[in-house]
Amino acid sequence: MTRERVVINEVGPRDGLQNQPRTLTAAERVQMIEALARAGLRHIEVGSFVSPKAVPQMAASDEVMTALPAIAGVGYSVLIPNLKGYERARAVGARNLGLILAATDTMSLKNIGMDRGQVFAVAREIMARSRAEGLYTQAYVSVSFECPFEGPVDPAVVEDLTARLFVAGADEVVIADTIGAASPMQVRRLLDRLVAQHGAARLSVHFHDTRALAVANCFAALEAGIRRFDSAIGG
Repeated sequence: MTRERVVINEVGPRDGLQNQPRTLTAAERVQMIEALARAGLRHIEVGSFVSPKAVPQMAASDEVMTALPAIAGVGYSVLIPNLKGYERARAVGARNLGLILAATDTMSLKNIGMDRGQVFAVAREIMARSRAEGLYTQAYVSVSFECPFEGPVDPAVVEDLTARLFVAGADEVVIADTIGAASPMQVRRLLDRLVAQHGAARLSVHFHDTRALAVANCFAALEAGIRRFDSAIGG
């Protein structure tokens, strides 16, 4: 009998640290990432190539990438917001890239100053280059369940965006409950439909524990067939 495996993608060095008031040095971030690898994590998001003015905690991600040792079986990924971020990430040897696209226009405009159509056009170009250069691309659909500005998100919007991302070249689509508003019932309903359309192997999930439902939502996703989950050290 073949045993199924759950894949944990640790995003604490990016999604966790960018929300902390203290900015770690590149050396401290490398030390943290090495400790995570020694603890047994094999997929680690190590930083993002965004403007240091917008997210000062991620300012030295290029230094982090170049300082990280090659560890057998461990893959490092980075988040990129645009083509400039793509070029910066490629310059330091990044091979696993993450993109974020919001499910609502207001979230997209508030977050990066572009509407969904504009962001998708940029993402499509990045994914085409990524595929041509043999890289792996994760596309995050943020606020997949509820938006802090527009409220509950129609599941059909997430289904449509997910399908278009796969057509555009995404290797993996991550369904993200960005503000921690989803319930296990909502998670199961949406993921049942997405798994039926695309298969579970190409889908991942990212939950926040705002309402203490992250673990329950992970279990609902597991029951729907999902085997790829984001985690963040420290919660």
